[in-house]
Amino acid sequence: MFKNQLKTVILLALLSGLLLFVGHLVGGFNGLSVMLAFSVIMNLGTYWYSDKIVLKMYRAKLVERNEAPGIHEIVDELSRRASIPKPRIYLVSSSICNAFACGRNYKNAAVAVTSGILKVLSKEELKGVLAHELAHISNRDTLITTVAATIATVISYAAYMAQWAAIFGGFGNRDDRGGSNILSFLILVILTPIIASILQLALSRSREYLADEAGAKYCRNGHPLANALLKLDASAKMNPLKGNTTTEGLFIVNPFKVDVFSKLFSTHPPIQLRVEKLKKMRF
Repeated sequence: MFKNQLKTVILLALLSGLLLFVGHLVGGFNGLSVMLAFSVIMNLGTYWYSDKIVLKMYRAKLVERNEAPGIHEIVDELSRRASIPKPRIYLVSSSICNAFACGRNYKNAAVAVTSGILKVLSKEELKGVLAHELAHISNRDTLITTVAATIATVISYAAYMAQWAAIFGGFGNRDDRGGSNILSFLILVILTPIIASILQLALSRSREYLADEAGAKYCRNGHPLANALLKLDASAKMNPLKGNTTTEGLFIVNPFKVDVFSKLFSTHPPIQLRVEKLKKMRF
């Protein structure tokens, strides 16, 4: 686990460094300062409202204990093992089989499951899935991934603005170093968004492995979660979700249609690798 935590710190540092590099390319020290301010503002917005936005996006309904006592009992037990306050439980009325967690901290945390997942998984498999989501909350992954996504978005936005600036002659004409400016423009527009995406994806995949490992420890068995992942992956291929693919990283498995390109840039590690790691765990 320490290895994956260290990888997270390194990837966030690289992503932040890339943001500063982009700011410097755009406008020297002033550009760097503006980029930092913009990033802070966006992070604050997503920090305070991300859970509300996501839950409303998927029309999630708060589930009381009398409506689903079985799920509440599982979350009660797992919360004690994870040493975190019990999160709110939501139900998404959908035939897709998936689950996600959201919330900026323990107090505002929520875990959501679809109605489809309740029909497909056994009690032990559902427990494994919920343990994975509680691990995300315990590891504060929702905050980390939000920060990473915001930084990557700012970098992409800067590249997009640079393209428009070039069209209207605002980029590359600041001095006589035409060759240098053209190179800077190409780096900004082409390379930095790709690098930012790769770093973000690597970060997200690292957090998924951590959540798998911690979730298996809460259950004291990695096999139920491994079996659940196989079922959820098969279900997603048969009945993919239609919607905003930017929320892919929230779910325990990618719920959207996967092709060769999207598989390359998926926020999730390959299911088979996750399953192999889980089945090798001993408690």
